[in-house]
Amino acid sequence: MNITVEKIKVVGVLLVVGLAGAICLKFPINLGLDLQGGTRIVLEAEETQIAKMDKDSLLGTMEVIRNRVDSLGVSEPIISLKGQKQIVVELPGVKDPERAIKLIGDTALLEFIEAEWAPPGVAELSPEKLALLAGDDAKLDTVYEYDANGKVTGQRPIFLKKHVLTGSDLRSASPGTDQYSRPIVNIEFTFEGAKKFHEVTSRWVNRPLAIILDNHIISAPNINEPISGGRAQISGHFTPQDMHDLVIKLKAGALPVPVKMVSKTIVGPTLGKDSVDKSKVAGVVGFVLVCCFLLFLYRSAGFLACLGMVLYVLLSISVLKLCHATLTMTGIAGFILSIGMAVDANIIIFERIKEEVRAGNPLIKAIDQGYSRAFMTVFDANIAMLVAAGVLFFMGTGTIKGFAVTLSIGVAVSMFTSVFATRLLMDLASRSQFFQSRLFTVRKNENI
Repeated sequence: MNITVEKIKVVGVLLVVGLAGAICLKFPINLGLDLQGGTRIVLEAEETQIAKMDKDSLLGTMEVIRNRVDSLGVSEPIISLKGQKQIVVELPGVKDPERAIKLIGDTALLEFIEAEWAPPGVAELSPEKLALLAGDDAKLDTVYEYDANGKVTGQRPIFLKKHVLTGSDLRSASPGTDQYSRPIVNIEFTFEGAKKFHEVTSRWVNRPLAIILDNHIISAPNINEPISGGRAQISGHFTPQDMHDLVIKLKAGALPVPVKMVSKTIVGPTLGKDSVDKSKVAGVVGFVLVCCFLLFLYRSAGFLACLGMVLYVLLSISVLKLCHATLTMTGIAGFILSIGMAVDANIIIFERIKEEVRAGNPLIKAIDQGYSRAFMTVFDANIAMLVAAGVLFFMGTGTIKGFAVTLSIGVAVSMFTSVFATRLLMDLASRSQFFQSRLFTVRKNENI
């Protein structure tokens, strides 16, 4: 090997090692639900007269749920279909599962309805008299008034009449405060929604416009004058958390089909910690046994292979962190399995070098021929493993995908360490007086 090229390769490997070490120290690794605890929710879609349930509506519902979960700040949630009408949502590290469940499952149907204040005692009237008083399409509801502590201080009957706008007319929603520093939600309508809103507020001056979320009246402000510009405020008795959740729902949109919670499982962090601790022990024991096997069978060459394995572990962990992959128990299994694949490549290469040595080739030529002739065998074996991992990823769900991801990363990194990094170490050692007599013998029929 040209000395200059060899130096460049050594510097390149050292840079890769340094970068991998920095990534391992700086970036955290995302743990899955089974390792760090969290909440697993199974939702079931319900078909209604308005919302028909099919594959597209389920996928749309999954997308809305994903947008809401992302707004919660959950790291690497897993959202997948189960059967014909169920959706599984796994939320690692969620500290407030009840809030997450409410946020995910609410329909988030926002409506603006023309309304009129009803006279006192109207609730005692018969349906026929209510129809004569307010019209056949009117619906009687109640607007509640609250104090600063959230207690109901009063209520007022109201007639809900014509639906004029919905959440689909919104362009954006953002949190804010009013002149009294109370939480509100600022909304902006689309171009068509702004035209509708201006027309409604022009026609409905001095009368209330009820704002309803999921069939619950948030507020019913009186329209004092026409409102143009396509902007408005939703006020009510909001806590800062209520305001934030409402913004999330309005931004994410309404669920295409309503869902109900079928089951909820809360995984404690203690179980996850035990799993991580046991996996670490298993990984270390497995790695040490593999290194002992290499040292026993190949002696000095095995030592160089062990150095390559250390580099393999460092690079694999850094790639997992850099890709923000979620590590689960099955993912750890895939990672440990890929260590075996890395060992397989070294064994194939070393056995091929032994054949070259027995054939009487000089040490440097035997190493070169051994790597060259074993490359396609190692390459084909790793490609076959990557194809299998790809099938698992695209056809599997949940933790199966985690297994496929870590296995694929491990196989790809093992190709680099066994074919390139370990090869570089072997070339350097073959020029060293200390290793030269220990790596391979030049006599035929002698083991490494």
